[in-house]
Amino acid sequence: MPNMTRPEPHQYPRRILLAVAANSPQIVTETIYALARQSEPACIPTEVHIITTGRGEPYVCQLLDAEQPGWLNRLCSDYRLPVPQCDSSHIHLITDAEQRILPDIRTRSDNTHAADFITRTVRELTADPDSSLIVSLSGGRRTMTFYAGHALSLFGRVQDRLTHVLVDDEYFFNAEFFYPPPQPVWVMRDDNSGFDASRVEVTLADIPFVRLRDSLPPELMENQTRYSEVVAAAQAGLGPPQVQLNIGKAELHCGTVSISMKPVELAFYYWFLKRRMLGLTPIRWCDNERRLAGEFLQSYADLFGNTCAEYERIAAALSAGMTKEYFESRKSRTNTALKKGLNKNVASNYVIESFGKRPETRFGVSLDSQSILLKN
Repeated sequence: MPNMTRPEPHQYPRRILLAVAANSPQIVTETIYALARQSEPACIPTEVHIITTGRGEPYVCQLLDAEQPGWLNRLCSDYRLPVPQCDSSHIHLITDAEQRILPDIRTRSDNTHAADFITRTVRELTADPDSSLIVSLSGGRRTMTFYAGHALSLFGRVQDRLTHVLVDDEYFFNAEFFYPPPQPVWVMRDDNSGFDASRVEVTLADIPFVRLRDSLPPELMENQTRYSEVVAAAQAGLGPPQVQLNIGKAELHCGTVSISMKPVELAFYYWFLKRRMLGLTPIRWCDNERRLAGEFLQSYADLFGNTCAEYERIAAALSAGMTKEYFESRKSRTNTALKKGLNKNVASNYVIESFGKRPETRFGVSLDSQSILLKN
């Protein structure tokens, strides 16, 4: 890796081209051609990944045909380019929740599976910090290209690019045109007319896109996540902070994101939300140890009852009142759960904060009381 703060996409050792294709695999070779011939400096992918359906797989395989050789090898041979890695393992067939290959994208359910599959693929390909990713919006069904572009907006980094290759419609679906060759080649049309493939103009357009990666929680970078969940997490960082706690179901949402917490941490957070709604001031653990312990125990009982074993353990731990160790531990774990479920920057709107200077530091949430909804 060059010793630079922000290397350009072509300077990364791993340069990935991702395309979605159905019956137009030409977009792969056309994009590589344009990256090699029109980008300044040239940005040659080191590997190519293609997302397609069961119906599109035979068309995509034309790129890799070893007997012909395939169009990808022909392009690289014609222009003396390094051949990017691309074999059957680089062809990603869209599957449903049961890992069954989708023949096509036609129903609402198909669209949901395609969105989740494309989102996971883009997340995985952007996980390597030593890579740059180029996503092509050409080819495939419109829904597929939309999800590919939106997934890059969600997970894309500064070194990643969104592109669209432009070719006149009369050449786009011609089965014998995959790129302009360096020498004149006569290609026949269906109407028995022809054209010189070497004179076809191919244009690559870079498409600016908003990068939302820094607004996503860390767990979405690591786990298998549905498209709708990633979008909800991104939206949580864009709208005004709002927290909703369903007391009867013990369910917490920050914005549109469901936050997972252990019961004791959820009760601790509920305690602080309730105090904020009542207009009470931030607290210290030693303000009145027994009173604070009683308030917290009541908050736990509101959510989970006072007859369970966990309630008895908490009551025993606080029999002499709230302690500094217990208070600090619960506060730290509650904030950790919020930061895990939300991005760190987004979580800053929701965490239990410190107010004032030591040794008089006090703690509370800074959310506006009107942004807190406690549902019975």
